[in-house]
Amino acid sequence: MAQAIELIAAGDPVLLAIVALSLRVSGAALLVSTLLGIPVGAFLGLSRFAGRPFLVTLIYTGMGFPPVVVGLFVYLLLSRSGPLAQVESVLIPALFTPGAMVLAQSIIAFPLVAGFTMSAVMGVDPQLALQVQALGATRWQTALTTLVEARSGVLVSVIAGFGGVISEVGAVMLVGGNIDGKTRVLTTAIVLETRKGNFDLAIALGVILLALTFLANGIMLRLQGQDAH
Repeated sequence: MAQAIELIAAGDPVLLAIVALSLRVSGAALLVSTLLGIPVGAFLGLSRFAGRPFLVTLIYTGMGFPPVVVGLFVYLLLSRSGPLAQVESVLIPALFTPGAMVLAQSIIAFPLVAGFTMSAVMGVDPQLALQVQALGATRWQTALTTLVEARSGVLVSVIAGFGGVISEVGAVMLVGGNIDGKTRVLTTAIVLETRKGNFDLAIALGVILLALTFLANGIMLRLQGQDAH
């Protein structure tokens, strides 16, 4: 533990590179899942249509879906014999790149963001929407007002998405390959360094991972506290 603290205090370049890549990959995945998940969650929370129960079931299933299976699915899609292998597009990354890791983590985080947002929107008093509509608000304005009222729950959805991707190991190991200096992130590096017996670096990485998770939850609680006042 003492050696791990020394590595952190000294700003070990290997340690910093792993942390930086982890934040870039998870941050990009969280951005994608947030931009997609919040509108989808709000739509499902506010709308009633024939296929809604099926879509809600899919979202809830995705919230508990094993990340390693998501990694396998993305791996098969992007592999040389996969359906996307021959498609040239900037939106379709290659295997064993940070882009593939972002894609896998986005799929993992999306149902978390969408599901918690949907629950938050459904928890808002239905009278609010009726009152806003009575004042002449459009459907989009009504949805935005409901989202603002449910902002604490929406924030929780984003934090849940971040927690789901920053601590994930199976999917990023499959699609990223844990390549030194290219696709090695906090979780995969902890696994590798533990197997190699480099417990000082593994512990240092674990401490940073715990600190990031603690910071994210601390920010969430602080914002929720401000909202309550």
